[in-house]
Amino acid sequence: MKGHRQAIVAVRFVGLAVAAVAMPWPAAAAEPAALDGARLGWPWALPFIGLLASIAVGPQLFPRLWHRHYGKIAYAWATLTLAPLASLYGAPATAAAFVHAMLADYMSFIVLLFALYVVAGGILVTGHLRGTPWVNAAILVLGTALASIVGTTGAAMILIRPLLRANAARLVNAHVVVFFIFLVANIGGALSPLGNPPLFVGFLHGVDFLWPARHLWPGTLLTAGLVLAVFVAVDLWHYRRDRRVELVGEPRPPLALAVKGSVNLVLIALIVGAILLSVLWNPGVAFDVYGTRMELHNLVRDAALVGIAAGSLRLTPEEHREANGFSWEPIREVAVLFAAIFVCAIPVLAALRAGQHGAFAWLLALVSGRTGAPNDPYYFWASGVLSAVLDNAPTYLVFFEAAGGDAARLMGELASTLAAISLGACLMGALTYIGNAPNLMIYAIAIERGVKMPSFFGYLGWSCAVLVPIFVLLTFVSFGWS
Repeated sequence: MKGHRQAIVAVRFVGLAVAAVAMPWPAAAAEPAALDGARLGWPWALPFIGLLASIAVGPQLFPRLWHRHYGKIAYAWATLTLAPLASLYGAPATAAAFVHAMLADYMSFIVLLFALYVVAGGILVTGHLRGTPWVNAAILVLGTALASIVGTTGAAMILIRPLLRANAARLVNAHVVVFFIFLVANIGGALSPLGNPPLFVGFLHGVDFLWPARHLWPGTLLTAGLVLAVFVAVDLWHYRRDRRVELVGEPRPPLALAVKGSVNLVLIALIVGAILLSVLWNPGVAFDVYGTRMELHNLVRDAALVGIAAGSLRLTPEEHREANGFSWEPIREVAVLFAAIFVCAIPVLAALRAGQHGAFAWLLALVSGRTGAPNDPYYFWASGVLSAVLDNAPTYLVFFEAAGGDAARLMGELASTLAAISLGACLMGALTYIGNAPNLMIYAIAIERGVKMPSFFGYLGWSCAVLVPIFVLLTFVSFGWS
């Protein structure tokens, strides 16, 4: 019944798109006008802020109401964004912006997330891993290394369930998941376009595939090393307090590690291959959907990802997913909430793209010094803080364009500026549960498995205490501060 209600909410989001495109526009409007970000003042960010506040306080203040009706709440905030836009700036421009957000941004985002969630959910790691500080640290190191190869989402979905099982007997285990989000779902993806969406956007705009690995590894290694050191210290403290739950004289079972559902490892390789193929193969064929250009190679990639997910469901024995505690609720919740986030972010991103003519011109002015030269520390923090609350891929693109948009120049004389934008967008997605897609997914899976995860603000407290001082140090070490 619950799944049925959430399915209805998802259909409503799709219905908004269909209704927007199907409305009888004037015959002269063959090409819908773009939404003018210069006309959008700061109050247009209020629905977005309201949605974030709902996500932050809803699960804590009214948990039953939130979990039963989060889709309706998200739908309400999305409607409060679109309805005034259509009323004041015209239905055609609003519909075009909505269709672009859903088809050009959200669709590829959720299809990739869905495919990785389904495929990784079929990989069952069996054995008797014990959640000691050193075992946990080893899993975090492995996940951090994997994140730039199979993406932050792929690495997170592969390892989160073994990590949860290993720490199920711990009295306090939420901090393990928090650091897993920091490292595996964010920091580890900063070395490859496959690792994090902002770097993939940069790759599509001319940045060399290996440029992040060559230029971002010092900052990434420093950040990951310091976060891991803090984790070991925190986990050792908790582990010493937790050991009293062990039964005296109880023999430890043999480790006996094994991987079942290994066909899904091949399917993850196919997912990576499909992403690379969509970049290398471009037949130049595209379709216009109400002002949004849909490239054939991207559509083929998304169809392939859906097919791979279907293949995983067919090829993986159901008992493997049952042993993993696999369910559809985490991906359903992420799909609904991020659909609303993408919609509510429409006017905010439009105002950012308006540059010096938009409501956030003051923010873009901060990233340039008095002489107009790029101010790298401010690029790092501006792109990072916005990536913590907005989708990090368009945020990266806004600052990429603000820095000139010339990939050759940004990889050359402005390499430090591109590094600041890239590291900010990739690393600071760890600051909030919504900063990067895997964050909320990991949170939902952990909650479903009985982990007492911190609230939105509780997690923000962890990130401010652990990450912000490290980011300040990284700013001085990598970019200076003037």
